[in-house]
Amino acid sequence: MTGVPASAAGGPSAAKGGPAGGVSGAASGVAPSAPSDPVPGTAAEVRASAVPPAGVVAGAASGDGNDSGSKTARGGKIAAAAVNQASVWNVANLLTMLRLVLVPGFVALMLADGGYDPAWRSFAWAAFAVAMITDLFDGHLARAYNLVTDFGKIADPIADKAIMGAALICLSGLGDLPWWVTIVILGRELGITLLRFLVIRYGVIPASRGGKLKTLSQGIAVGMYILALTGWLATARFWVMAVAVVLTVVTGLDYVRQAIVLRRQGIAERKAALEETEA
Repeated sequence: MTGVPASAAGGPSAAKGGPAGGVSGAASGVAPSAPSDPVPGTAAEVRASAVPPAGVVAGAASGDGNDSGSKTARGGKIAAAAVNQASVWNVANLLTMLRLVLVPGFVALMLADGGYDPAWRSFAWAAFAVAMITDLFDGHLARAYNLVTDFGKIADPIADKAIMGAALICLSGLGDLPWWVTIVILGRELGITLLRFLVIRYGVIPASRGGKLKTLSQGIAVGMYILALTGWLATARFWVMAVAVVLTVVTGLDYVRQAIVLRRQGIAERKAALEETEA
């Protein structure tokens, strides 16, 4: 009997049972070989070509995510900038602006009618008192209600120095206060402000109780000199101003000492950090 080919031996069942043979092959542990020449246009191939590669899907998804993330980040920055811009117009900054506006008004009242009219001097004292009172509140409000802004950091000390400097210069110009007192107070204020900027890279010099007492004594003394006082009140204002001058000098020297210590500490810390990095 002649040999019959294996494909023929399987007969129609083998030809029709190709998938079954694949299943049985998988069950027996042998992977069926893929057709060497797949028939184009089959349903499987059409489905495979219709589905995009996973990398394309992932890339598209990541691209969309980056785009939306960048848009969100840009939107967040714009919103934050808008909030910061709006926060400039808060109560603390408005009080600071009021002090700045009061400076020219105070000078006009102080020098009205030759500068010696008691009524005009009383109005000038009222403007000065309002400026000093707002100075007590704007900083407290800014810290308590998180209203600190870059504008406030710059404008607040300028407003303080402006109103005090205007009062001292007017009083000395009118002959009510010796010029050396004005020079000592203003020289100290401007010098300490410059010193703060010079050592800010090493840290911030905090305001001391002596500095706050100095500000209070200066305000009271200058206010008493603005008013047209006579008798024992005129004598009392001399001693109040003397106390203010002493506190001005003492606290100024203390700020210089703190600045020197702060600078030395900052240099030592930077040197230690540099040595640690090199090691």
